[in-house]
Amino acid sequence: MQRPPQEDFSLKETKPHLGGGKVTGDKLTSTYDLVEQMQYLYVRVVKAKDLPGKDVTGSLDPYVEVRLGNYRGTTRHFEKKSNPEWSQVFAFSKDRIQASVLEVTVKDKDLVKDDFVGRVMFDLNEIPKRVPPDSPLAPQWYRLEDRNGNKVKGELMLAVWMGTQADEAFPESWHSDAATVSGADALANIRSKVYLSPKLWYLRVNVIEAQDLIPGDRSRFPEVYVKAILGNQALRTRVSMSKTINPMWNEDLMFVAAEPFEEPLILSVEDRVAPNKDEVLGRCAIPLQYIDRRLDHRPINSKWYNLEKHIIVEGEKKKEIKFASRLHMRLYLEGGYHVLDESTHYSSDLRPTAKQLWKSSIGVLELGVLNAQGLSPMKTKDGRATTDAYCVAKYGQKWVRTRTIIDSFAPKWNEQYTWEVFDPCTVITIGVFDNCHLHGGDKSGGARDSRIGKVRIRLSTLETDRVYTHSYPLLVLHPTGVKKMGEIHLAVRFTCSSLMNMMHMYSQPLLPKMHYIHPLTVSQLDSLRHQATQIVSMRLNRAEPPLRKEIVEYMLDVGSHMWSMRKSKANFFRIMGVLGGLIAIGKWFDQICNWKNPITTVLIHILFLILVLYPELILPTIFLYLFLIGVWYYRWRPRNPPHMDTRLSCADNAHPDELDEEFDTFPTSRPPDIVRMRYDRLRSIAGRIQTVVGDLATQGERLQSLLSWRDPRATALFVIFCLIAAIVLYVTPFQVVALLTGFYVLRHPRFRHKLPSAPLNFFRRLPARTDCML
Repeated sequence: MQRPPQEDFSLKETKPHLGGGKVTGDKLTSTYDLVEQMQYLYVRVVKAKDLPGKDVTGSLDPYVEVRLGNYRGTTRHFEKKSNPEWSQVFAFSKDRIQASVLEVTVKDKDLVKDDFVGRVMFDLNEIPKRVPPDSPLAPQWYRLEDRNGNKVKGELMLAVWMGTQADEAFPESWHSDAATVSGADALANIRSKVYLSPKLWYLRVNVIEAQDLIPGDRSRFPEVYVKAILGNQALRTRVSMSKTINPMWNEDLMFVAAEPFEEPLILSVEDRVAPNKDEVLGRCAIPLQYIDRRLDHRPINSKWYNLEKHIIVEGEKKKEIKFASRLHMRLYLEGGYHVLDESTHYSSDLRPTAKQLWKSSIGVLELGVLNAQGLSPMKTKDGRATTDAYCVAKYGQKWVRTRTIIDSFAPKWNEQYTWEVFDPCTVITIGVFDNCHLHGGDKSGGARDSRIGKVRIRLSTLETDRVYTHSYPLLVLHPTGVKKMGEIHLAVRFTCSSLMNMMHMYSQPLLPKMHYIHPLTVSQLDSLRHQATQIVSMRLNRAEPPLRKEIVEYMLDVGSHMWSMRKSKANFFRIMGVLGGLIAIGKWFDQICNWKNPITTVLIHILFLILVLYPELILPTIFLYLFLIGVWYYRWRPRNPPHMDTRLSCADNAHPDELDEEFDTFPTSRPPDIVRMRYDRLRSIAGRIQTVVGDLATQGERLQSLLSWRDPRATALFVIFCLIAAIVLYVTPFQVVALLTGFYVLRHPRFRHKLPSAPLNFFRRLPARTDCML
C-alpha cells in the first residue's frame, strides 16, 4: 500500500475576504462577518389577480415561470383559479448570471402545451439592492404584458431585489444552483436547516417489592422478577431471593426517555415456571408525563401501583384487574444528570437535563462554513462522476445543516451559525456528506448519504475573540487505508462574555454533581449512551427534511468503542509519549549518577546540598522551575487548532488485514480461516499483556510478603532492619540522613559495582503467589 505524502494531511491557514474585508485576526462586527459575501438576485412571487381564462371553459390553471438566461424556476400551479397566491422566493447566484433581463411569466398549465398569459420584464441594472438589517422590500403590483410589450388583463405582485446570503429569504428560497433538482421532497432535502436534539432524561425505576401475587401453580415456590419496557428498551430485575407471594428486590433499572414522552413505561411481574417459560402475574402501564422529576439527590416518595392481569376468554384478550396484587416502586425522572449521547472524549454539552440547574452562558461560538476544495467523486450520475455536498455541524443540542451544492467538487456554502457556550472544555463537530436523496429521493429508504469527512475543534484550544480561518483536511479511513477526500474551509470565533466565569469553570466538576454523588456504573453508562444515540437518531430522522440515521451516528461516533488493532497501537504509543518525559528524566538522572558530565553532576551536588540545608526552598524551587518552563514554551505555543493526525492515529501505515478487521461487522461476517487467524493473533497479544500484568502482580505481592511471614527469614531480617533504622533515624538529624543518602546515590562510578544492590537482591528473593497458580 503506497503511503500518501504527509503534507497532504496538513492544516493550512488561509486569508479569505470575510464580510467584505480581509480577516486579520481581530474581531469583526458586521453581519455575516465570518463568511464571504455572495450576491443573489431575489424574486418573490406573491400572488396574481384578474387573470384571464384560457381554456374553452374559461378556466385557468396558473403558475409563474421565472427565467434568467439559461436558469428557469417555476411555482406550483393552481387548478381553475384566477386569483392565485404563491408566496415563493427564487434566488439566482450573481456569479452565474449571463443575462441582462429578468423575465417573470404567468402561464396556464395544459396537457399538451402551456399557454402564455402575460409577463413582466426587469432590467438587471435597475434592480435595487437590500442589505439586512433593512426591512424586507415591499412587493408591488405589476401589470402583465404580452410578447409585444402591450398591456393585457391581469396583475402580478412581485418584489425583486439584489441581496446576499444574509437575507432572511435565503434559506427557504429556490436556488438556481439546484435547477436540476426535481420534486418537492428533493427540494426540501437540499435546503439549509437547524435541528434540535430531543430533551433526554434518565428514568430511574426503583423496584422495591410486590404484594399478594397470585401464581398459576400454588404448589411451588414462585421465582419472580420484574420486567420493564420503555420503547425499544427492555430491562429486568434479578429473580427475587424471597420465593414467596410477597417478593422483594430493591433494585434500580435505568432508562433513557425523550420529550415529548410518547410511550408509557410498561412493567410486568413474571414467574419463571420453567427454564424457557415465564408466566405473567400482572402488569401495569405508567405514562411518563405523570412521573415525578428529581433535580438533586433527595429521595422521592415511593408509591404502590395496582397490577392488571390479562386473561384469554373465548379467544379474546380481556383485562382482569387484581386489586390485591400490587407493585411497590419509586419512579422519577432524573434532572440532575447529563444524558450522555456523545463520546465523553468529544462532548459538546455537559449541562444537566433540568433547565433550572443550568448556569449562565460564558460566551458565544460562531462558525462560518466557507467552502470545500478538491472533493472526491462520490457517485455516478448520467455516466459521469459527481458530488452533491452539504455540511452538518453539531454543538450542544443544536444541529445545523447547510444547503446542498449540486454537482460540484468545490462547493461554496458561505453560511454562518451561532451557538451559546456554557463550558469551554467542549468540542464542535463538523461533517461533510454527499446527498443521495435528490431527484425525488429513495422512497424505500435504501439510499444512504455518504460520508466525506469530519473535523473536530475543541473550544478550549482557541484564543478568545480571534477569528481562525483554516482549511482542514477531510480524512476518512477505508478498508484500503486512510484517504483524503478533500478540504473544508472554516472560520471559527469563540467570544467570551465573562472571563471570570470562564476561568471559574476550570475549577468546577466536568459533569453535573449527581454523576459524583450517585455515580452510574461504566456498564450502565455504555448501555444508556447507546440508547440515547438511538433515540436521537430516530427523532432527527423523523424531522422534515430528515437528518438521517447514518449522519447522526457518524457525528456522534457510534461504534467508536469497537475493537481495533490500529487504535490499540495508537493508544499504546500515546501512553509511551506521556511516559516519554519521565523516561527522559530517568536517563538524565542516570547520566548524573554516572558522572557523564562532571560539571553538571557537581552543580547537582551543590543544588542538592542547598535544598537539604534549606528544605523550605524545595517547593518554591519546584514551582518556580515549572513557571519558567511554561514561560519558555509560550514562544512555541500552538497557533492553529488541532486537527486529525494520521500519524498519531496509526492510520498512515496500518496493515490491510488490521483495517479489514476494523471494518468487520459485529458479529463477524468473515470466513472461518480469517477469524481463526485473527483470534490467534489476539491470543498472542493478550498473552503478552497477561505476562506484564502478572509481573506487576508479582511485585505487589512481594511488597505484601515483607510483613506476612510467608518467608520467615526474610520477614525477620526486614523487621530487625526496621527496628535498627528507627533507632538510627531517631538519634540522627534528618538533614544528615538525607545528605548521606543523596551522596551515596550520586557517588562516582569508581565506587559502584555492576552487580545489583543488596536491597534489590533482597526484594527479588521475596516470595509471591505465583507458586499457587495452576
